[in-house]
Amino acid sequence: MELITLDLTLKHYINGKWVSTDSDDTRRIINPYNQEVIAVVPEGNESEAKEAIAAAREAFDNGEWANTPATERGSIVKKIAELIERDKEELAYLESLDTGKTVEESRGDMEDIAGVFRYYGELADKDGGELIESPVPNSSSKVVHEPVGVCGQITPWNYPLLQASWKLAPALATGNTLIMKPSEITPLTTIKVFELMEEAGVPAGVANLVLGAGDTVGAELSSNTDVDLISFTGGIETGKKIMQAASVNVKKLALELGGKNPNIIFADADFDLAVDQAMNGVFFHAGQICSAGTRLIVEETIHDEFVNALVERVKKFKLGSGFEEGTQMGPLISAEHLAKVEKYVETGINEGATLALGGSRPEDPRLQQGFFFLPTIFTDCTTDMDIVQEETFGPIITVETFRAEEEAVKLANDSIYGLAGGVFTNDISKAERCAAKMRMGTVWINEFNLYFPHAPWGGFKQSGIGRELGKLGIEEYTESKHIFQNLKPEPLNWF
Repeated sequence: MELITLDLTLKHYINGKWVSTDSDDTRRIINPYNQEVIAVVPEGNESEAKEAIAAAREAFDNGEWANTPATERGSIVKKIAELIERDKEELAYLESLDTGKTVEESRGDMEDIAGVFRYYGELADKDGGELIESPVPNSSSKVVHEPVGVCGQITPWNYPLLQASWKLAPALATGNTLIMKPSEITPLTTIKVFELMEEAGVPAGVANLVLGAGDTVGAELSSNTDVDLISFTGGIETGKKIMQAASVNVKKLALELGGKNPNIIFADADFDLAVDQAMNGVFFHAGQICSAGTRLIVEETIHDEFVNALVERVKKFKLGSGFEEGTQMGPLISAEHLAKVEKYVETGINEGATLALGGSRPEDPRLQQGFFFLPTIFTDCTTDMDIVQEETFGPIITVETFRAEEEAVKLANDSIYGLAGGVFTNDISKAERCAAKMRMGTVWINEFNLYFPHAPWGGFKQSGIGRELGKLGIEEYTESKHIFQNLKPEPLNWF
């Protein structure tokens, strides 16, 4: 396998310095398109995590960042946005090389990422506190918001830099210090953005980067009592472990733990739009999206026509390298994940679902070195099936049917998840009724998988705790403090 040379600092970033691992442990970063080694990075462990935590603790407790004027912090965060825009082509290249997604998708991600930093940079100085009514004469009563402190941030492999931006930008804007652990298999763009943060003027110790696995670096961040908050995006089982570890000092938690997202299609919907959005909702990045609308819930009267139209469109998808013009879908992230998706297909067949399309690796000789899987559609699905209930995190759609509006909503809510969902109908009243009853953090009407910095993101039920993005996203990184002052104090003379 060929090693590609990258112009990138392949090290940890701790206390303002790029450092290697104490041990000789390294990890090879693989291009999922062809399994080429694209980088070798140091594999950190508890030692590097503790060093980074100590640096962040010192920077918060004794440094100037938390007390830096909010306008100045905001200017630095906006500078990061400018640098991301300047280097967006390099970043998009790294993201596609690392994840396998199309470079057009990655370019779109970079625009979104710059927008997140810009949004929180603008918000940084907009919170002046709040004066509240006091029942005591001659007194003042106010609420101020202060940084939480030291934040541990753990990001997933599917949208490495986008998910990092949702955590980095609000944490920096509010005066926190942080340690970020990117996914060990897709760290490259996060390394690059730490270079840009250093260039933008983020002080030493404020933002630290440790490369390594979740069961070492992530576990230390979760359990270390010098960490005040953990923000994690990933799977439910890991999220539960983090909750248990974080209880040692009752850390604040912000958890986004995925979803199994329903997409309700009514017979009165714009048919062509609904078909198009059904594909958009699932097959970007080969379905490796926490908000993927993998549960299609289609009104019975249009089921056959809808499925036939969907199959005809999906079977024409072009799979290939993310850098090839015309590629619509890239590979899955790894051999392990490919095997997991294959297992779900086997499970679906055994559960009695009908395989309408795909269900296997492609036969195209050009794709044999990559972790490719054909876009897959199952029909005759019911909510008691594992492929309907579990997050497959791949290019798999399951199709259920309904006859009445109440049944559609009941099916949509029959899940341990509650991240997002969609409703397609030309009856706005019907859409609003469904949205009101759907137990999810985001409901799209005649749209799917749209998000932007101003709108909060997070889920109900086991999809997580807290919110990212929007004003709620910045509140996750602050503590509220009530300050009361008696302007004319007098003795109480009770005792």
